[in-house]
Amino acid sequence: MTMLKLDILVLPVHPDDAELGCAGTILKHIAQGKKVGIVDLTRGELGTRGSAEIRDKEAATSAKILGLAARENLGLPDGFFENTKQYQLKIIEAIRKYQPEIIITNAYHDRHPDHGRASDLVETSTFLAGLRKIETYTDGELQEPWRPNLLLHFIQDEYIKPDVLVDVTDYWDKKVESINAFSSQFFNPNWENEPQTYISSPEFMQIIEARAREYGKVIKVKYAEGFTSRRIMGVKSLFDLL
Repeated sequence: MTMLKLDILVLPVHPDDAELGCAGTILKHIAQGKKVGIVDLTRGELGTRGSAEIRDKEAATSAKILGLAARENLGLPDGFFENTKQYQLKIIEAIRKYQPEIIITNAYHDRHPDHGRASDLVETSTFLAGLRKIETYTDGELQEPWRPNLLLHFIQDEYIKPDVLVDVTDYWDKKVESINAFSSQFFNPNWENEPQTYISSPEFMQIIEARAREYGKVIKVKYAEGFTSRRIMGVKSLFDLL
C-alpha cells in the first residue's frame, strides 16, 4: 500500500472554508517545502448558490492554485452530519491515511452551525485515530493508529481571540486567488442573477481582509491568520515568538 504522508492536513466542513480560514498559512508552509492536503468533509450541497458539482470543480481549481499535495472529499451530508461513530470512522480513516503532524479544522463556534459541529467531530476523531483497537482499512489493508502532534482551529465569522497568529503577508494575493476560485459562492458579477447571500456581497471579502489586517497589526505585519488551540502550546526557543 502506497501512502502519501502529509505535514499538515486541513479538515474543513465545506469546500472554501480552508481557503477563507488558512490559505495563507497553507501557502506559506508549502513554500517552506511542507506537504499540505485538504480533506473536505462535505460537498457543500446545501449552499444557496451553485451546486455540489460546481463546487467540486472549484475545489479542484483552488487545489492547483494552492499547490496541494492532495485534496479529496468525504461526502458527509451537508447540514446533517453529527459527531457519531459513522462519521468519526470516515475522518479516522483520512487521518491514518495521511498521517499528518498537524491538523487544522473549523472554528469552535460560528454563525454557521456546521462549523462548530465539524470542529467537535474532527477533535473527537483526532483523538480516536490514535487508539489501536479501533480498526480501519485503506484498500483492504489495516491502517496503523495515528495521532497528530497538534490540532488547530482557524477562525471564521464570529470573533474568537486567537492563540497564535501567522504572518501571511507574502501569500495574501494568492490566498485571495484561491478564494475567488469559488466563483459561485463569492462576489462575482457573472452570478448576479443567482440569489445573493451574506458571503456573495463585496463587503464579505472586505471583512476577511479587515480581519487579516487587524491580526497583522498585532504582530507588526500587513496580514496574518489566527488560530486557536484547546491545549497549551510550547516552543523550543523564546525567539520563535518574535
